[in-house]
Amino acid sequence: MKRCGWCEGDPLYEAYHDEEWGVPVYDDDTIFEFLMLETFQAGLSWITILRKRENFRKAFDNFDYKKIANYGEDKFNELLLDEGIIRNRLKIRATIANAGLFMKIQKEFGSFSNYIWGFVDGEPLQNKVDYYKDAPATTEISDMLSKDLKKRGFKFVGSTVIYAHMQATGMVNDHEVNCFRYQEVKRLA
Repeated sequence: MKRCGWCEGDPLYEAYHDEEWGVPVYDDDTIFEFLMLETFQAGLSWITILRKRENFRKAFDNFDYKKIANYGEDKFNELLLDEGIIRNRLKIRATIANAGLFMKIQKEFGSFSNYIWGFVDGEPLQNKVDYYKDAPATTEISDMLSKDLKKRGFKFVGSTVIYAHMQATGMVNDHEVNCFRYQEVKRLA
């Protein structure tokens, strides 16, 4: 079974690739989870975040953005001491602030999903990547989405982070064309 080269050799990475990566996500709860994890991933490897994902889930109330948006200083300080997560004060503050901004977008567009998927007209983009290292790190769409999120006050949402989010949540299919998941994910679109 041929997989994208970036995940081969690590069972956790392979399971993530086989079951989640690139599958279109329209559920706000899951979209927020990925957006939050991408925030913490900035400057780090995705496998580092995957290995800590369950710790993040526990520390951040199961990625409940309604609760996260209301975190006070006590919770912030508790998170800074949690060795199971990435203890970056700027990323923790950004996650708390981004949760509140996420809900503002929900109110404006009916859901965050409506907002974010609007950048691709509601349909996953189908790229034809032969080798994963040839996939772009950013695109014109990730640039526009990043710029709009920043204008709305979001932090740690640079174009590279946003493009990785688009890949993870299936807004773009960047599986290698010879990967067994390419056609499977394409059919889900």
